[in-house]
This record gives sequence, structure tokens and C-alpha cells, in this order.
Amino acid sequence: MSEIGTVIATIEGPNSSEFSFVIKEEKGKMPVRKGQFVQLNTEEGLLVARVSEIYKTNRYFMRAESVREYERSGKPLMDVFPVDRWEYLVAKSVPLGVLNEGSQKRISFPPSPGEKVFNVDEKILSSFLGFNENGIHIGKISSHDMDVKLDLSKLFQKHVAILAISGGGKSYLASVLIEEILKRNQAPAVVILDPHGEYKGFSHDENFAHKTKIFNEKSISIAASNLSAFQLSELMPHFSSVQRRELNQVIQTIRTKKHVYNLEELIQEVEASEIKPATKEPMISWLMELNSSGLFSNVDSPSVEELAKPGQISVFDLSEFVHLRDRQLIATSISRKLFDARRNGKISPFVLFVEEAHQFCPEGVERESAISRSVIEQISREGRKFNACLVLISQRPIRLSTTALSQCNTHIILRVTNPYDLDHIGKSSEGITRDVLNMIPGLKVGEALIVGEAVNYPLLVNIRNRSSKKFEKTKNLEDAMSSFNQDKLKTSEDLQAFS
Repeated sequence: MSEIGTVIATIEGPNSSEFSFVIKEEKGKMPVRKGQFVQLNTEEGLLVARVSEIYKTNRYFMRAESVREYERSGKPLMDVFPVDRWEYLVAKSVPLGVLNEGSQKRISFPPSPGEKVFNVDEKILSSFLGFNENGIHIGKISSHDMDVKLDLSKLFQKHVAILAISGGGKSYLASVLIEEILKRNQAPAVVILDPHGEYKGFSHDENFAHKTKIFNEKSISIAASNLSAFQLSELMPHFSSVQRRELNQVIQTIRTKKHVYNLEELIQEVEASEIKPATKEPMISWLMELNSSGLFSNVDSPSVEELAKPGQISVFDLSEFVHLRDRQLIATSISRKLFDARRNGKISPFVLFVEEAHQFCPEGVERESAISRSVIEQISREGRKFNACLVLISQRPIRLSTTALSQCNTHIILRVTNPYDLDHIGKSSEGITRDVLNMIPGLKVGEALIVGEAVNYPLLVNIRNRSSKKFEKTKNLEDAMSSFNQDKLKTSEDLQAFS
């Protein structure tokens, strides 16, 4: 722990929300960086602060008119006065809290001018930020060579939101989190709703292949006979309470005849019923629309027990499903099965990763365009009671359900530049101050801001390198054009060979 500066008096402070210190000079070395944590002794105890800004000052250049006059006379200031001896660096700092006899509290009294400022002790900082030595290792603190190890329960139990622009590293970070989960001796089940097939790389990695199951268009089906009238009405938002009641009667009737049936057989039972035509005809139309998706059959695949095994990754590759409605139907079915089974204690605790969450749980759209929103919002509200954990991943937080986003008590934010998204993040992320919010557009690829339950104070982190294999599906423009031209040439040669 080395001395790096001295607190100074300014017009504004020191006060309980901000103070400045002049940085101690070290030849050839910059002892302080923006975002760095520092410590100093105060009357309340050991104060930990974050450097919010660094600026240079020089008394000889403080008055513009003096500088102008000297320049006009042909005698630069530096030739007349020892200006280089009066240039110095000042660090603005934000007090975060005070440690005193093992307890941690907010600062209520400012540090004194003249107080010495030191590099923070790593053990003190680890305790101050709420790290866990056996926690989830996601990288290092920016401006410090110190591992970030987050408590697993604090991170996941009250849900996580990962927010960034397209290409900002959301899936990369999610893969790092998944790797860390699977390292645990007692790991929860991991389930991924994957619209673009980005997580299939786990099945090709020798360290994770035996723990990974991929479910795609050929292996996903929904058993109609396992669905109640309420669950079916979730998939058909136009259903009225009368239609739900009548459908429930039909389901009770068909279940006395057979235990297993498909949607087509249920439609036939509705057609044969004595329900009033005004109620029956729209019901049949909506059921036929559901059946046309091709997702419904006699069996559930995969079963909830198959997809929610402790320490297993279950990836639902939805990239082959063209229509958003089909993706939402699958998301609704999987999420509902998982939550109901976990609530009844039939499966292990799980972490559900939802990629492109604004597609599955959108804000401000009608129910028919947001079939899966209801169950995802329910998990966000009630899941923590049953250790049903949610990770929402989105590039457009302003389009993501505010109900679901507000229930994510930890936000991991990578680079975001859209001003509307930034404003939305500022309003929905607890503990994020204006100076921290201003850092977000300037984050580098691989750098993230963590705020909320998992850390006691906002934290900038350099995400560690992933160890799992990345599935490269998207080519860059030049490679795509080269591949297209080669395919075109091959097709032309094949046609000539047969002509």
C-alpha cells in the first residue's frame, strides 16, 4: 500500500459526496488512473473512494488574458516563468463508504484537507465490494490487477440482465458465466434459449461436450395432452374467460377417454361439443392456427427431467425457426415447464439464459405478439423464491419488458451507445450515478460495468478470456462474398458438366 496523493481544499469541497487530491509525482509512472479505487483515513474510519476524473492544472495558465498578453509580446510564458514546475495532476474522487471495526457504512463526514491518500489494499477492496473467494470468476477489475469473484447466489438468485449493443460481447460474457457455473461441484441446470445458434460451440468442446445437449427443430415438440386450458390460453391471447372455461370442460371430457392425445384430436373434440357457435368457431380457428406451427404432438420433447439436469447445458437452438411466433411458443412451453417443475420441487435449481430477450419479453406490444412475456415476467417476479434463476440478454433494453428488467437485481452492462437505451438503463439500474452512466458509451470490447446485488458498488471489469470453443456462424463481408462467388462458380461448372 503506497501513498499516491494528498487531499486538497477546493471551492466545492471536500464534501461527503466528492473530494479531490493532488497526485504525488513518480518519475516515468502514472500512479493513479480514472476508475481506480483509493483509501484514506478519516474521522469515521477507513474511507474507500473511486477516482471519477483526472485533470491537469497550472496556475500560470489559469488567466486567459495573461496568457494572451504574453504571447502577443513575443515572450511565451514558459520562457519567463518556471511553468513546468507548477503543473500538477488532480484526481476527483467519489467516496463510496467507510469501514470501521468490521462494519461498512455510508460516509456522513468529509475527509480533511491534507489527509494522505493511498492505493487501496486488495483484501480491503475485496471485502468492500462483496467478493467471494470461491465465487464466479469473470475477469479483473479495470485499473487493478485483481480478480473479480462474484458470489454465485448473489449474482443469479435475484436474476441478471446483460445489456450491450450488437457485437458488444453479450454472448461471450454469457459463455464465461456458463463455464463458471459448470465448474461448481454442485452446479444448477443451465438452459439456454438461443435464437441464433451461438451456443452450439459447447457441444464441440472436449471439456463441455459431455455436459451439453442441443435441441433443435427435429427434437422439439409440445405434448398437447400435458397442457391445461390455462396453459393453452397463454398461447392464444385472444381467448376469453368463457372460452377458457368451455375448453377446460372439453379437456376434462377427452381425458376420460384417453391419456395421450394431440392437438388435432382436441380440435375434433371441440367440434363435436355443444359449445355455442359464437364461442366454438373462434376457438377452433385459434387451435388450428396453433396446430399449423407443427410444434404439437403426442409427446413432450425434451421432457423437463431431461433438460434440467444438474451440471448440464441444454441449448435450444431456435435458429432454424423462421417465425418469431414459433420461437415464442417454444420459449413459453420450456419456461412454463421449468418453472412449474421447480416450484413443485421436481427438478434441480436452474439458470435460464434468454438471448435476444426483447424478442421473447417485449415492452409495449400487444399480447398476441408477446406470447412468452407473461411466463418470463412471472419467473422474474417469483423465481427467486424457488431458485429459478433468469439471465436476460438484450441489445435493446428500452424494448425489453420493464417488469422483467426491473426484477433483475444485477445488471452487467457492456458498450451501449443509443441515448434512449442509456437513459432507460440509468432509470432501471439501482446505484448507477451520472458519472458511471457516462462511462458506458466509452467502454472497450471486453469491458463491462456491473451494478446491483452482486457487487456492493458499481464496478468496471475486464472480462476474462473464455475457455470454451466459440461457434463461428457469421462470416465477415469479404469472406461471405468469397464463399458466395465460389458456390456460384461451382454451380456453373456443374451445369456445364451435365449439358
